[in-house]
Parts: sequence; C-alpha cells; structure tokens
Amino acid sequence: MAVRIQSVEPGSVAQQLGLAPGDELLEVDGNPINDMLDYQFYTDSASFHLKAARGGSSMAFDVQKQEYQPVGCDFETYLADQKHSCANHCMFCFIDQLPPGLRESLYFKDDDERLSFLFGNYITLTNMTDHEIDRIIKMHISPINISVHTTNPQLRVRMLANKRGGESLRYLEQLAKAGVALNCQLVLCRGVNDGAELRRTLEDLLALGPAVQSIAAVPAGLTDYRKGLYPLQAYDAASSAAVLDILEAYGERCKRERGARIVYPSDEWYLNTGRPIPPAEFYEDYAQLENGVGMWRLFREEFLAELEKPHRLYGEKHIDVVTGTMAAPLIREMMEQLHRQYPMVHVAVHPIQNRFFGGNVGVAGLVTATDILAQCRGRLQSRVLGVPEVMLRDEKDRFLDDITVEQLAAELGVRVEILPARGGEEAKALLRTGLRIARRR
Repeated sequence: MAVRIQSVEPGSVAQQLGLAPGDELLEVDGNPINDMLDYQFYTDSASFHLKAARGGSSMAFDVQKQEYQPVGCDFETYLADQKHSCANHCMFCFIDQLPPGLRESLYFKDDDERLSFLFGNYITLTNMTDHEIDRIIKMHISPINISVHTTNPQLRVRMLANKRGGESLRYLEQLAKAGVALNCQLVLCRGVNDGAELRRTLEDLLALGPAVQSIAAVPAGLTDYRKGLYPLQAYDAASSAAVLDILEAYGERCKRERGARIVYPSDEWYLNTGRPIPPAEFYEDYAQLENGVGMWRLFREEFLAELEKPHRLYGEKHIDVVTGTMAAPLIREMMEQLHRQYPMVHVAVHPIQNRFFGGNVGVAGLVTATDILAQCRGRLQSRVLGVPEVMLRDEKDRFLDDITVEQLAAELGVRVEILPARGGEEAKALLRTGLRIARRR
C-alpha cells in the first residue's frame, strides 16, 4: 500500500526533499504508509528514513527536521485513503430510515476507526482486523468511541445483522488491557437490549476497569420510513422510566465506587418521562455531549451565564427562531428570560414538527427547510429568521433536504441569521441589535 501526494506545501520539508504531486509515500523506517494515521504517526519524529516512488522508480530520503514538525504533504482526502464503509445492517440504523431525495452523502454509512480518533465518530469494530487493533495499541490512539449496544454476543449478531458482531467484542478487552480509553455508546431498542440485557451490558463494560471512561445510552431514533425493517417500537413514558431507573442506579453505584458516574442517560430519557433534567454537576465533564448527554443542561447554563454579563444595547431587535419540538420548551424558557432582562429584544419561537421524517423525530438537527417553509410561511413576526447551525451541514449553507439558506430566505422573504449551537454564543448572537453593543467595563 501507499499514499499519493496531491500537493506539497511551499517551504515545507517535503518541498525541500523534492517531493512533488503524484509521488507516492511507501514506508517510514520500514513501516508501510497506508493512510493519514500512519503518515502522521511515523513522520512525527525528528529523523526517519522515508521511501517513496515516482513513476515506478523508488526514492529514499534520510529526513532531519524538528520533532512534530509537519512534513508538508497534502492528499486527496483527509484520510489519505477512502472511508471504510459499514458492513452491518443494524435493526435501528437511522440511515436505513432516511426518505429518498436527500444529499447522496447522507446515505453513506461509515464504520472507520480513524474517524473515531480524528472526529469522534463511533465504530462497531465488526470490520476491523487484529492488525488494525494492534496498530491502535501501538500508536496508543485514545480514546476510541465504540458502538457496543450489547455485550451479549448472540444478541449483538442479531442487532447488527453481522456474524462478526459477537466475536468482535473481544477487541474491547484487548483495548482496555492496553490502556486505550473507551467511550461506549448503547443505542437501546425497546424490548430488545434494555431491561436485563442492559444490566448485563453495563456489568460487562464496567468489569473492563478504568479504561471504560464513559457509557451513554440513547433511545433508537425511529422515522416513518421503516418499510421492510425490524418492527421496533418507540419508547413511551413508562418504558423510558424503566430504562432511566437502571441507568441512574448504575451511575450512582459508579459514583460511590469509582468517584465518577461513568454511566449517563441521554437527555431524551428525561424528556420522555417528564422528569427534570439533572443539574450540571451530574454530568461532570460532559464526556458524552455528542450523544445528547447533558446538552440541554449545558445550553441552559451557558445561555443564562451570558445574560448575567453586563451588556448595553441600543435599539430593538425582533427575530423569529426555529427549533425542534424536543428543545422547544428550553428555547422558550431562555427567550422569555432574555426578554425579561433585555426588553428591547423580542424573540418568537417556532417549534417545527418534523413531518419530513414522519413526525417521530424531535431533535433540532434533523429539521428540514421543507418543514420550516410549510410551518412558518405567513406566521413570522419579523423580517429575520434565526436558524440553529445544527440544522445545516458543516459549511452552514444547506439543509438535510438540500435546500440552501438563500433559498429559504427568498421563499420566506426574510434575512436568515445562523445561530451558534452553544448556549452562551447563541445568547450573544441574539443580543446583537445590529446597531451597537457596548460592554460596561
């Protein structure tokens, strides 16, 4: 294997060596270069022997540089390789439940350990080999985020619809013994891997010791596009309460025995049951924020903290804001508090029912422009519409249904203001009147 250079940064070590676009990097100190992880790990040293190739001819270099200084090669992809696709057919897979007509990239299922390290993606381990596990241990890539779901081998095979679902669980122990930190995710399916199976999974994971630094449990997300898929049933208040009781009991046990909660329920369990969201100290360092664990509490704390800072505003601001149904109570509460402290800021909140996915999905990140248009046309109270950035792709320009921000603005006859995801940053954005903000010193 090798990686092909797409470009060389001016003034870099690579340019000084004479490397050029089209050259292939083969080995560093005898270690093959297959992707970005190999490239970064083996070229961090202050000196190494590099083998490369150009047009079928081999080249060799003894490289001298500062430790951790980048070599300066850029590749076609950020992995210097193609993403590893998922080999599973999970009974709860959200991608299998997507309606037709979305951006093509949304239908790609990745299951790539390199994305776990680089971007925090969760992986199932089912498409990994012993060699790849050995590489993680050798490079001490940590933490690794693992989609476990269950530690019952037979049940995991059934849930993932992959015969390697059970045998790949052995990698958890190997990684833990090597001191690789593990963040574990459990997607719970009602009547499948909750109840006694959930208790078994938690016991098995906690038995792996301190390497398991966090375990988050989230309910499976269900849309109306499940034709031909496993007949899952959504969690209601009673079934959510049963799950929440188990998760909280194990969290309290870990707190007593290990000094950290480790086991965290996602916010949805509390919202489903109507129980209050725990205080900030419950979430400790918010280890599983990307799984919706503590997101509600952190947003509220940061938003209110920003309001307590001294702001002096000139002029008034009128803005409409859209959100998902799940976050709507929180957003309304925050906007009411904002208006109480700053009466010149008027915010109208519009909870958007996610009809695009069939009405069963309440998170803001899956709201589409199609639903915003249908539910906001003729109902807005201002000429400005605040859209949370979580509704848009990374470039902040396009919704899930491929409608652009500019198209939405033109259809509604408004100016769109992109609102940051963090509570404090959103509060600051809403406090900008467009005329002037001055901080009292």
